[in-house]
Amino acid sequence: MFIGYAVVAVLLAFALSASAFLTFTRNPQIVGSMTKLDVPESWLPRLAGLKAAGALGLLAGLAVPALGGAAAVGVVLYFVGALIAHLRAKDYEVAPVVALTLLAMAALVLRAVSA
Repeated sequence: MFIGYAVVAVLLAFALSASAFLTFTRNPQIVGSMTKLDVPESWLPRLAGLKAAGALGLLAGLAVPALGGAAAVGVVLYFVGALIAHLRAKDYEVAPVVALTLLAMAALVLRAVSA
């Protein structure tokens, strides 16, 4: 199960890192998506920081199981919040958010059973 966690954690950390970078650099597509969801532009650095912290925590979880579990919980909560934001804005293009939420849930379950 640890190998499963390692694979999922690395994939999810890569996705989170890329998203954090694009958010920090205010990529027009990211800014446009956030604007459509009524997310204030002042929140972008905080949201990017949360993604970066989640990525680091998942990778640190390879060595420290409790940290990986905590990071996975945080990432799940982040993406549940993102899903709620999409639904409240009546934006039903949620496939990427759902996929990342499920990937984060898989990381949480795999970290829990491999500890």
